[in-house]
Amino acid sequence: MKAYSLEFRQKIVDTYLLGGISQRQLADKFCVSLGLIEKLNYELRTTNYELFKASV
Repeated sequence: MKAYSLEFRQKIVDTYLLGGISQRQLADKFCVSLGLIEKLNYELRTTNYELFKASV
């Protein structure tokens, strides 16, 4: 499994928060698995966004 940098993961989250893009489109745009997008989305929904930013 490939490890992604914190900056890259944050860029994905920021793009997701802008809205107007599906999880599948986001995965395709950043060339990552849908599973990673779902994991980031789950972490975002279950934590405070500021805490999430600090951990990513």
